Amino acid sequence: MRTPRHDSGDRPGDPDARWLAAVMHATFFLLLGTSMARYLQRHGDEPRAPWVIALAAVLAVLYVMGRFGDRPGLMAARPTPPRLLWLGAVVAVWMVLVALAPSFAWVAVPLFYVALRHLPPGAAYVLVGVLTVFVIVAQLQLAPRFDLDLVVGPAAVAGFATAIFVHLRLQAARQRALIDDLVRTRRELAATERREGTLAERQRLAMEIHDTLAQGLSSQQMLLQAAERVWESDPDKARAHVRTAESVAEHNLAEARRFVHDLAPADLARGGGLGEALRTLAARESGDRLTVRVHIDDGGRAPELPDRVQSALLRIAQGALANVREHSGATAAALTLTLLDDQAVLDIADDGHGFEPAALSETPAGVRGHGLPAIRARVRQLGGTLAVESAPGEGTVLSVAIPLENTP
Repeated sequence: MRTPRHDSGDRPGDPDARWLAAVMHATFFLLLGTSMARYLQRHGDEPRAPWVIALAAVLAVLYVMGRFGDRPGLMAARPTPPRLLWLGAVVAVWMVLVALAPSFAWVAVPLFYVALRHLPPGAAYVLVGVLTVFVIVAQLQLAPRFDLDLVVGPAAVAGFATAIFVHLRLQAARQRALIDDLVRTRRELAATERREGTLAERQRLAMEIHDTLAQGLSSQQMLLQAAERVWESDPDKARAHVRTAESVAEHNLAEARRFVHDLAPADLARGGGLGEALRTLAARESGDRLTVRVHIDDGGRAPELPDRVQSALLRIAQGALANVREHSGATAAALTLTLLDDQAVLDIADDGHGFEPAALSETPAGVRGHGLPAIRARVRQLGGTLAVESAPGEGTVLSVAIPLENTP
């Protein structure tokens, strides 16, 4: 994912950048004003005084003009020809002004800031060096004799100011990189959460389709096939099969509407709790080829189960019976619901041909459908455990235990 990059300056709304810009602007006009006052006090009657005053006024106007369209920060926007022309005019006027009146030399300090902001590093350092030389020459002109401090002092001030500016710029760059990383990480996290939500919804729909629609369609197919076989020999029995298939289709339609809206299963919505819903499921699954019995063991307490646990256990029972009907060849199955104080246990047993549980994990995806993977997913979502006991020729027992305390 590409993260938009900011320009290489501080953000326009950064209060630190605004504060620094205000200080430098105030420093420029303060130094310009004091230099003008000093010049007028000492050389106000000289013939060149009007030229000095005019150049100082032009410098002030040029500096103010440069503020329009500029933004505060340690780095301005990418330099453009008009911006470079403005900077060149400011420096040229200042140099002429210093040549006429060396007392204006220290105005170069805020001009260091302007040069470092508007030019690439190499060009900025060269310009700072040139400005520093002008300051040194101007200070030597004002001194009655050569003084080493007048050489070292301006050079030290220029070096110190440049070092501070570069340090602040590096800090701003690191901060900007950190903020960009945080923004990119947040966007990636949001995208990951969206993908996980999409996958979770797809998994939910896949499990609901397997446990309801697919199971119902399979029942309808078997009922219609049975009706076709006995249509001529026993029309009444064939019509009974067709009516049962119609009832299954009606139930499937109700289930489809409910899981699309993420509602409780239709059997639970009728009332009576999980036990009654399991009995309704058993009655619907029982037929010529399979008999399903239900046993509820609540110890006479009948603890109230959370809606999510009831829905999950009912869907697990539907998926397990679908596997029994389609894969086991069983003639009898039993649903046993045991309600304890801290957990609910659902056992589904059948007398089918069984299988080897150890080989189940080696079965290629899709060979046995979505039954057991969907059951495992539901159990894992509720923090429960799943056990499968089976052996070839000895039937299968599937046991699910869901904790009732701290259920997710």
